[in-house]
Amino acid sequence: MRLRKHEGKLKVEHSILDGVRRMLEQLLESNPAIRSVIPGVIKPVRDARGPVKVRVTVRTANGWKAIALSDGARQELFISTALDKEALEEALKKAAAS
Repeated sequence: MRLRKHEGKLKVEHSILDGVRRMLEQLLESNPAIRSVIPGVIKPVRDARGPVKVRVTVRTANGWKAIALSDGARQELFISTALDKEALEEALKKAAAS
């Protein structure tokens, strides 16, 4: 399988939820401290209506794992960055509001 990239930072192996894609593009554009974002598995959930919501959950070896909720589904996001949890949550909140 070939790994596709969007501007070198958004690695697309799976499909991305529509609202989440726009939010991730805005996040990467406004935050040079984020090295890359790898979207993961999409699963349907009942409580994912309305605007995109992202929750940072677990520290990983090179960044953070987050869960994005949008369009009736949840999607894992693996974010490679040196930002701390609070700074990343604030950046995600700003990107989702844009």
